[in-house]
Amino acid sequence: CEWVGLDDRVRLHHEDATAMSFAPESFDRAYMLHVGMNIPDKRALAADVYRVLRPGAILGIYDVMRVGPGELEYPVPWASAAAGSALATAHEYRQAAEAAGFRVLEERDRRAFALEFFARMRERIEAAGGPPPLGLHVILGARAPEKLRNMVAGIASGAIAPVELLLQKVGG
Repeated sequence: CEWVGLDDRVRLHHEDATAMSFAPESFDRAYMLHVGMNIPDKRALAADVYRVLRPGAILGIYDVMRVGPGELEYPVPWASAAAGSALATAHEYRQAAEAAGFRVLEERDRRAFALEFFARMRERIEAAGGPPPLGLHVILGARAPEKLRNMVAGIASGAIAPVELLLQKVGG
């Protein structure tokens, strides 16, 4: 965070999200953005996030989830092959969260938003004659177009979609 002048306020940690080093009840808010698709054990994930949150804390999740039947073509942004993907349904996320002690406050399927977002992104890239200097393609590497095309096809087919979950830790 030094390069953006936030090193005095932000500390980044790289560790196992199912066995974090933080003390219990360390945080009053948390979010997961495109994390769960890479973690097979959703119950362990939910349990450890629950452990590090204070009572009443809110957890926001925005992950690509299984929403219908159908096979995905790989690679996708989070996995090069099916063996590396830990996609689950929103129902499985809710079950894991509720087993940990969370209350589900809200669930939103963001399929329409994602399709519109990627259509606009494609239009901007075509109009500009190529991608901007910074963007998803930088993070995703040389196979970015294929990964994004496969993901968008999965969203369009109804097999997957980004889903937002808003959870609250109940109890202590």
